[in-house]
Amino acid sequence: MNMLTAPTETPHHVFVVEDDDAMRNMLGDYLDRQGLRVTRMSRAEELMREVPQTSPDLVVLDIGLPGMSGLDACRALRLGGYDMPLILLTARCEEVDRVLGLEMGADDYLGKPFSARELLARIRAALRRAHGQVTAPKAETGQEVRIGQHVFDIAARSLRHGSQMRMLNPVEYAMLSELVRSPQVTITREALVSASHSEPDAVMLRAVDAAIMRLRKIVEEDPARPRHIQTVRGQGYVFVP
Repeated sequence: MNMLTAPTETPHHVFVVEDDDAMRNMLGDYLDRQGLRVTRMSRAEELMREVPQTSPDLVVLDIGLPGMSGLDACRALRLGGYDMPLILLTARCEEVDRVLGLEMGADDYLGKPFSARELLARIRAALRRAHGQVTAPKAETGQEVRIGQHVFDIAARSLRHGSQMRMLNPVEYAMLSELVRSPQVTITREALVSASHSEPDAVMLRAVDAAIMRLRKIVEEDPARPRHIQTVRGQGYVFVP
């Protein structure tokens, strides 16, 4: 059976936001046949209205939308605290566009033209990461790791500071898990990419740096002079408890 979920499970709910009618309908029909529940939209403004009401499991988002762009929608969702996986679709081939989307918090991207089967593979990988199929780090409590004034709550996939909690998106969670699993050990950028993305490439190495910058802004007192997530020049990053 070629389905993402077992018949007894609730199907994952995916938003497909694409202004090209033929593309949107083709993707929606294909993903429907694979056992996903699909909501189709043509504009980012509609996405921003629906997300607070529906809480989708994943969003497939075209960058080049009329009105509010996909990049702006991606940034707004992350700033609003929404942590569902985001996969960007783009007709642009320039690396800077892909990197910009990843820096804004997207989990993956797919350049047009692409096959529906390739998108499905990316969706499956993103949902696996989002639903806990990332090896959790070992800690004395088994559930929490202290990082400065913050607590990394592994089970809740969040960073807690006092009464405030910030949910991590799947990429941030995967990378932070990989780092805290081996304190004082340098983790290469390639290893962090492998932990957080299904198909690593050169652009994803830039995504590592962007995700590390976001994490530092949360946990470090001075992100410009990090104490807990340090750079090992020419090699990668290291977690210092």
